[in-house]
Amino acid sequence: MAEAHEAVAFAFLVTPEGVDFNVNREAIKAVWYSGARSWRKRFQRFQNSFFRGVYPATPWTLIPVAAGVNAAHHYGYDVTLGVVDKLRGKWIPNQYVACTLVATAGWLAIVFLRRYTLKLLYLYHGWMYEAHRSVTWKTKLWTVLVRLLSGRNPGMFSYQNSIPHLPVPALKETMHRWLRSVRPLLDDTQYKRMETLAGEFERGVGRRFQKYLIMKSWISSNYVTDWWEEFVYLRGRSPLMVNSNFYGLDSILIHPTKVQAARAANIVHAAFLYRRELERETLTPIVIQNMIPLCSNQYVRQFNTTRVPGEETDKLVHYMDSKHVSVYHKGRYYKVFVYHKSHLLKPCELEMQFQSILDDPSLPEKGEEHLGSLTAAERSHWAKARKQFFSDGMNQNSLRAIETAAFHVVLDEDDYEYDPEDHTKLDAFGRAMLHGDGCDRWYDKSFNVIFGKNGRMGLNTEHSWADAPVTAHLWEYCVGEDIHALGYREDGHTNGEPRFVPPKPIRLQWEFLPQCMSMIDESYNVATKLLNNVDLHMYVHRDFGKGFIKTCKISPDAFIQMAFQLAYFKDAGRFCLTYESSMTRLFRDGRTETVRSCTVESTEFVRAMLDESGKYTSQDKARLLWRAGEQHVNMYRDAMTGKGVDRHLFTLYVISKYLNEDSPFLKEVLSEPWRLSTSQTPHGQTDKFDLRTNPNNISAGGGFGPVADDGYGVSYIIAGEDVIFFHISSKKSSPETDSVRFGRRIREAMLSMQELMVAVIKKKAE
Repeated sequence: MAEAHEAVAFAFLVTPEGVDFNVNREAIKAVWYSGARSWRKRFQRFQNSFFRGVYPATPWTLIPVAAGVNAAHHYGYDVTLGVVDKLRGKWIPNQYVACTLVATAGWLAIVFLRRYTLKLLYLYHGWMYEAHRSVTWKTKLWTVLVRLLSGRNPGMFSYQNSIPHLPVPALKETMHRWLRSVRPLLDDTQYKRMETLAGEFERGVGRRFQKYLIMKSWISSNYVTDWWEEFVYLRGRSPLMVNSNFYGLDSILIHPTKVQAARAANIVHAAFLYRRELERETLTPIVIQNMIPLCSNQYVRQFNTTRVPGEETDKLVHYMDSKHVSVYHKGRYYKVFVYHKSHLLKPCELEMQFQSILDDPSLPEKGEEHLGSLTAAERSHWAKARKQFFSDGMNQNSLRAIETAAFHVVLDEDDYEYDPEDHTKLDAFGRAMLHGDGCDRWYDKSFNVIFGKNGRMGLNTEHSWADAPVTAHLWEYCVGEDIHALGYREDGHTNGEPRFVPPKPIRLQWEFLPQCMSMIDESYNVATKLLNNVDLHMYVHRDFGKGFIKTCKISPDAFIQMAFQLAYFKDAGRFCLTYESSMTRLFRDGRTETVRSCTVESTEFVRAMLDESGKYTSQDKARLLWRAGEQHVNMYRDAMTGKGVDRHLFTLYVISKYLNEDSPFLKEVLSEPWRLSTSQTPHGQTDKFDLRTNPNNISAGGGFGPVADDGYGVSYIIAGEDVIFFHISSKKSSPETDSVRFGRRIREAMLSMQELMVAVIKKKAE
């Protein structure tokens, strides 16, 4: 165990002649560098906290304020209304100290007044509902005030203290919105029944639940997020693989290198550059309309984070720092240091490390190859195994190396390809990123970066710590840095020359008892059964994209959601409860809200499109599409601004459980299946590359597993002006679903809507 020997800084031996010290200079240097780096990071955190604490002002503005007060008082002008004289007479003999203290107090008062004024201004969302050409005077005044009070050069977390808390919607409004959302799904008798249940809830126990919820909103930064994280994610006992974790794919239209170790080196190096900017808070925060900041709190746990299983509930553990990544290859686990003597290793040095792992001829220990399946199967099963077999000794040390890693790297043995003529290759790529073979990912880590043998890459992300936009931000940064900054030599290897021989990867050691082997095998069987039931298909829509949709005077997202409604009705012969994810990061600690895309307006449009009686003209159908699109956009705005339905009902349900009072209404509402669950993947969150000049850099997006046993999960990314990627998942065990068939339905719906709008636009032009 050479690494253990090197870790000992000194040893001593007692002899008759005295105490003989044996000092290991390299170990002493390592300790020194580690300590120095730790203190630098502590100072950086203190500095960031201070600058963040006074934002939107800067500490330097205190200097002219203090100088002005001192100068005025020196020349006989008392701008402090006698406060300085009172302080001098009682506690502070020095005039200049008293003036400086009063100036500081006044400056802080202005800072906090400015901050809380901004927080109140950020609560105004009228700008979101107004057309660009018809902005009201109220919004214009609001815009001027926001720009006037906002600070300059914000850090990643500078806005956090100015972002408002999520307000609790009025119970009456939520009931009204909910009833409207289910109207197209129920017949008159069913609707009357639910209307009665909703009314009884609103007039009865709902009022009391609402009061408790309002009280919670007063004492918490967000009345939803902590319960959402706990009850939806951490208390879930089902496998993370497929059911919770989501995946992301490479830029499939480009292939910068086919050297696996080189691609891994560049991306890992870029990820640590991103982490450095995140820690120093120099990463640019996401701001809407160059004015309205989004909450950045989810970024805190992006690195050095793992989900630890418990028998009843899991917990997220975040470590303040990590200087290594964990690596999986051919059933073996390694610890790879990314820093040496406090310096981040260059890509060429990292490539040497990854290549040494690829060249390692050793075989996995018995049971090691399927070890990762423990993280893929039921959580309680993994918690028991962890407590019994991984709580001490060699297994504990090796597990800790994985859990304390910045993130997990997987060097796969398969090639991943994209062929426009063969969708099965891209489907296989997506399946590999979603679930692999059930044991070659560490699903507990905040994210896994996966590299194919031919240099393609992807991500698998644990969902409880954050949502997809945060991971997409990291992905864009890494790909931009990889292609446009770091680059590769002509032979596909990384640029640069090594400064030294980097630390060798450390092979993690395990010792598995027969009982442990049995639990690993059980988990592997569960994972294998689960992944074999996944039907995943990726449809690349190249007929048109955002460019054409914008000429139709409709939101691209609304257009696609209406296509989903049309496609699902043609596929299943009925409408269904439809979930679209919307973010609520306009509020402190905000995560997501549900947009219920199946509406009265969307069903009217679908019926008109499928009507063969000639009752509807093309203009009638287009008018119904515009109307349905406008309703969808307004619902999306409502969800973003805290006026959604589902998170409010969810928290009321949690209140009912704490009070041990069952509500027939809440129980029925929250048991409704989402047979069509959709989500749009964002892009354009960094300035690392311009998609207008580099359109092929766009990601193929990512996806997730099916939510309902007899439904579809559909993720999509509007990639530039001419391409849309759809990731469609379902279960093979369901006779009602088929992902490839639903992909064809989506294409049919998109083309029929295009044909409709082309005809209407052409007729209008004539």
